Amino acid sequence: MALPSFQLPEEVRLKALALGEAGLNWMAELGPVVRALEQNWQLSVEAPLHGGSASLVLSAVRVDGTQAVLKIGIPDESCMLMSQAHVLKLAQGRGYTRLFEYDEMRNAILVERLGTPLAHQNLPIQAQIEIICTSLKAAWVPLVAPNGLMTGADKAKWLAQFIKDKASELNVPCAKFIKRALEFAASREAMHNPSHCVLVHGDAHAANILQQLTEPENGVITYKFIDPDGLFAEPAYDLAIPMREWSDQLLAGNALYRGQERCALLSTLTGIDQKAIWQWGFIECVSTGLLLLQVGMTDLGTELLTVADCWVH
Repeated sequence: MALPSFQLPEEVRLKALALGEAGLNWMAELGPVVRALEQNWQLSVEAPLHGGSASLVLSAVRVDGTQAVLKIGIPDESCMLMSQAHVLKLAQGRGYTRLFEYDEMRNAILVERLGTPLAHQNLPIQAQIEIICTSLKAAWVPLVAPNGLMTGADKAKWLAQFIKDKASELNVPCAKFIKRALEFAASREAMHNPSHCVLVHGDAHAANILQQLTEPENGVITYKFIDPDGLFAEPAYDLAIPMREWSDQLLAGNALYRGQERCALLSTLTGIDQKAIWQWGFIECVSTGLLLLQVGMTDLGTELLTVADCWVH
């Protein structure tokens, strides 16, 4: 069932098994699929790479010697790689890993190989935030229309409904931070303005930004993003992710003060309005906290909701 030269990461294998017959068939056909893609795209596939949670991820070399990454997603609606391919086509390598090839039938993409994730470089939090902001400014590609992407207004509406549903399911419907998150979601929906929208990554955390393999220009190391959700939204949405990250650091002192300090830093580094950053960041803390509680990651979920509770003022 597994490919003869390597094994699937356990998380990917378990997700495939959970799909029943479709997942079993996917695993059984991986060998022939990889060989077909090698031939069609003129590749030499090498070792598996860490990091894929719903895809087989393999290092590869193109016929011209270019290093690449081959991703083959499990056959699940939430893991279709064509949405990533669409975003990467819009970006054309600007701030994002470059898309070389895609195969919708096989749910496979071939992208530019990057280096070490920022999350694995043991840098101070402020240094990581500075790198994320610099890289986001390069990745915020202007768009004149949604191009099939979810809009910021739709995302705010979706997050509001998600928060309502999960708060009810998890029996936290009366918390002040739930009410505040819904108020902020309504505000961001109302403030949606297509003329201020760009291509937004949607999940710009430190594990989704990798160092480029090219030689640094003037000694400056550059980074690119991977695994985009892709939105047509105001840039502030991307800054909500570094607002909600490193929650333990926020709770190590006065969480409200530290949150305001981080918001001001993000605004200074990008020129984006603090109010928009704060509101999206608050929404992300609450929605992600509820999601983590739902999937059993209780400690981290509770941390995020505690941050949100401290931020109600």
